[in-house]
Amino acid sequence: MQMKGRHSTIRSWRTADVTALVKHANNANIARQLRDRFPHPYTAADARRFIEGIVAVRPVTTFAIEVDGEAVGGIGFSFGSDVERYSAEIGYWLAEPFWGRGIATEAVRIVSDYAFATCNVLRLFALPFADNARSTRVLEKAGYTREAVLRSSSVKAGAPRDQALYALINPSWRGV
Repeated sequence: MQMKGRHSTIRSWRTADVTALVKHANNANIARQLRDRFPHPYTAADARRFIEGIVAVRPVTTFAIEVDGEAVGGIGFSFGSDVERYSAEIGYWLAEPFWGRGIATEAVRIVSDYAFATCNVLRLFALPFADNARSTRVLEKAGYTREAVLRSSSVKAGAPRDQALYALINPSWRGV
């Protein structure tokens, strides 16, 4: 699967991406803003385990962000369950040298459109750390609305952190 944007290509992860994934994901500035399941340091074994775990998943919900032929980030969404089965949480990261170029915003827009059109998602939401101004700005530029600040809703590196709740509603949801 591949979706082209102006700044990047959003595509399925490949086993050949292991080296690029380690190169770009092994960054404390990235890891400190993500969930604990994103390891630091990020090793080749972590990259292989991640890619092996998602390459056969259908529908495709986890993508590489490719710039100039190299995977430089990742983006994906996870479906809710039960009464929240038409909602999905979106998350993303981008290698530090590519920050501030509109790449993450474009990737969020592309994957949001894909989730709405292909997976019948009604609502996408994101929970960035509230003090992560870069990530909250990406969401705002991609059309997401800030709905709340969830005070002390997470713990990262042993310290309570607030999260911001951002959401985007599918204007053409097909229903069930």
